[in-house]
Amino acid sequence: MEERSADLSHGRIPQRLMAPRVDVNAFLGAYPWRKVPGTSPEALAQALDRVDIDTAWVTHLPGLFWRDPTEGNAWLYETAKKQRRFAPVPTVHPGLAQWEQVLADAANAGAPAVRCDPLYLGLDPAGGEMRVLAAACGAARIPLMLAVRLEDGRQRHDLPAAAVRALLRADSDVRLLVTHADRGFVEEVHFGSTPEEARRVWWDICWIWGPPEDHLATLLDTIGVDRFVFGTGQPLRLPETSVAKLDLLELSPDARGAIEFKNVQELMA
Repeated sequence: MEERSADLSHGRIPQRLMAPRVDVNAFLGAYPWRKVPGTSPEALAQALDRVDIDTAWVTHLPGLFWRDPTEGNAWLYETAKKQRRFAPVPTVHPGLAQWEQVLADAANAGAPAVRCDPLYLGLDPAGGEMRVLAAACGAARIPLMLAVRLEDGRQRHDLPAAAVRALLRADSDVRLLVTHADRGFVEEVHFGSTPEEARRVWWDICWIWGPPEDHLATLLDTIGVDRFVFGTGQPLRLPETSVAKLDLLELSPDARGAIEFKNVQELMA
């Protein structure tokens, strides 16, 4: 058998030796509008194995469409206890009573973030309730996650970029993780924010076009590698897509390690 030489300067193998890969944008549970495969905890764990993801931040997907989305949090916590590769990201609804306790429970459980998707909950995305939640997350030192969209605009209206800027300005301690944003959205928020505000928002890569388009490469050059984290949106999106984007860009080991792991640590610091 021909022996292959080991080239450790580029490629996927050295990246996997250097640091773990964290997917900050994954879901568990059935999608209400169509049949989606791979929504069970067992199926998600198999998908993580398939694409070499070490840890997935997971949200209870059907709960996002319930009147009280927090009712899915207990199941999420229990599931994460059984599968140590899952980190629970519970949902908070600031328009409901006792939402502060939901946030406290998340902090006590060691959740890496909480999420609130205001347009799915009938909330003004830049209104008083969201601003109060942003301030509470800042005080609790826990990031707030929001999705621009889950699929396309036929399901719901997209989160407006102005709302993200308003939340950044609502509290000087809030840290936002925004998922499912495209290049135009990222640029509108970043270049419309002060440098201090822009340092408090991170973006996952699941909705940003990679090669042969230059969207992701351009954002990494103009906004900076330190603002982006690895996310897949699975099982609503194929996790292989996010991996392929980074493979095709042929990033330096430091840059890829930052996106897949280091920047997540900064987000949670």
